[in-house]
Amino acid sequence: MSYNLQVTIDKSSGFCFGVVYAIEMAEDILDQEGYLYCLGDIVHNDEEVERLTARGLKIIDHEVLKNLKNEKVLIRAHGEAPSTYQLALENNLILIDASCPVVLKLQNRIKNSHDDNEQILIFGKHGHAEVIGLQGQTDGKAIVFQDLAELDAVDLPAKFTLYSQTTKSTDKFYHIKDELLGRGYEVKANDTICRQVSNRYDELEKFVADFDKIIFVSGKKSSNGRVLYDVCKKHNENSYFVSNVEDIDQSWFAENDKVGICGATSTPMWLMEKVKVALEQY
Repeated sequence: MSYNLQVTIDKSSGFCFGVVYAIEMAEDILDQEGYLYCLGDIVHNDEEVERLTARGLKIIDHEVLKNLKNEKVLIRAHGEAPSTYQLALENNLILIDASCPVVLKLQNRIKNSHDDNEQILIFGKHGHAEVIGLQGQTDGKAIVFQDLAELDAVDLPAKFTLYSQTTKSTDKFYHIKDELLGRGYEVKANDTICRQVSNRYDELEKFVADFDKIIFVSGKKSSNGRVLYDVCKKHNENSYFVSNVEDIDQSWFAENDKVGICGATSTPMWLMEKVKVALEQY
């Protein structure tokens, strides 16, 4: 039986400019030199990482970096802590810095707050590359939390400055701010969420309403993917999270379904197109 699915890809999904910039820089050097070291996954998408490693990208971690000398190393869009730049100087490494400008601006603001002796709270994901870079601006003194419950066990000062990882939910950030103000703290809140990400909430909300089923394509490590998938699920309960074509289950669909495909800021367009081709074959 043919399902005859009507499949449409969301035009506003796919890489944000920070990721596009990092990948273009990597590809330019790979074309010229055949290999390039990259500190951490260039993007939180295994399929795209695989495509670039096949072209010569060598993903390394901070342990490997310590012993690397006289090489070029790409800093991805998430940014890095000051200690990485210091190590690069000591090891005579050339850094190809593809840190996202939105992240760099945030790092700068956090560093200035820290230099002014403000206690800093960062709403972000523990262990996330961007958050590690942000915390590095404060010599590790910033308090990182994923949700409010974590702060119950922390003895907070009466006054502090609140920042956010750039890919967090705007609604959740303002809810946290209001909640902390309601508890009597003096909060200096800085909304540092990337508008290219937050604008996608509204775009997705409108997009998913038009379809019987939604296939949301994202790497499992993508924070932004989780947030955007939740938006899809909230506005269309027939939304399914997949990382690749193999994750799709034919039983999700009925004959003549209108299917929408969308993705995270770390999802390559070629992967969404691959999913579209697979669905059209059902």
